[in-house]
Amino acid sequence: MSDRSALSSDAAPEALLEVPPSAKLVAKVLEIEGELTQEQLTAETLLPARTARYAVGQLEERGLVTSRVSLLDARKRCYSLNADRFPELVSR
Repeated sequence: MSDRSALSSDAAPEALLEVPPSAKLVAKVLEIEGELTQEQLTAETLLPARTARYAVGQLEERGLVTSRVSLLDARKRCYSLNADRFPELVSR
């Protein structure tokens, strides 16, 4: 296991370099915190809800983030980094 961040510029997928700064922030928060809901992402990043939704959409569109229905509240979705695109996170 390395001390290097999985989202460092040389380890991140190329697609991450093409997203806006808000999406990079969301990806970094997901790397640190793990799976979060939209509401939790908004609170953790301090981004406006609309900006956080846009950022998640950009990451999902590029296959960098996966989502699933929350088991606690089926109206919510939980987001996490795509383990296929960030295999170094799985080995932690």
